[in-house]
Amino acid sequence: MVGRPNAGKSTLTNALVGSKVAITSSKPQTTRHTIRGIRTTDTSQLVLVDTPGLHRPRTLLGKRLNHLVRETLLTVDVIGFCMPADERIGPGDTYIANDLIELHRVHRVPVVAIATKADKVTRDRLAEHLVGIDRLGDWAAIIPCSAVRGDQVDEVADVLSSYLPASPALYPSDQLTDEPAVVMIAELVREAALEGVRDELPHSLAVQVEEIVAREDRPEGDPISDVRVNVYVERPSQKAIIIGRGGSRLREVGTTARQGIEALLGHRVYLDLHVKVAKDWQRDPKQLDRLGF
Repeated sequence: MVGRPNAGKSTLTNALVGSKVAITSSKPQTTRHTIRGIRTTDTSQLVLVDTPGLHRPRTLLGKRLNHLVRETLLTVDVIGFCMPADERIGPGDTYIANDLIELHRVHRVPVVAIATKADKVTRDRLAEHLVGIDRLGDWAAIIPCSAVRGDQVDEVADVLSSYLPASPALYPSDQLTDEPAVVMIAELVREAALEGVRDELPHSLAVQVEEIVAREDRPEGDPISDVRVNVYVERPSQKAIIIGRGGSRLREVGTTARQGIEALLGHRVYLDLHVKVAKDWQRDPKQLDRLGF
């Protein structure tokens, strides 16, 4: 799944899998690494790779994310190019389309154009959008869908699956993702922290799980894990925003994230959140390496 930031890639990935494997937010650049979701049916297994939004980078982090997407494109059997129906096709879409046309020319990877967020527009506007997508390039298929409403999600899966090679299943039929728990926990905390923050802050947020420790001497059937997580921002003023007055904002983040983590791990969790300043980490190679980018 590729597209510019906020094109609906993660929401569609979750809808195709039938479960939440990728965090979503109205903020651009929510996805920061490739996330694999797995959809298994009687006839096929679709391994969906949700990627960060391709964009004109302003930081070293942005450059590394773009590089990650381009590396990923060379390893897949089919590409879903997402373009949201509620936004005009713009320079960002054209930029990505040209990349994908060249990729298809050299490596013969089929590209399916997907008009996401179809529920947000009228039928006439959707038809106009589909014509615009058709003019962008010679796609293997063009299909509109609404991940939120579930419209044509199965059809998107069928179209993508039709381009897969014959192969044994790569994962057990009940597995929905191959993301390690530690990565999923960090993502759940970041998703909770992104809610309601100002536009400049999302890019400055990074989350790292320090440790997950099972408490000893717990009764059988009622385990508790202590989960310690660091939330990094770039400036002290951003730290104050995340913590909130009297710690109120951080408590909200902790409550929301804890619910998701408990659902993920299947037992109770004590979540210990710490907010730290890592000055200009998006531009610092050493700090990016340490944070896993």
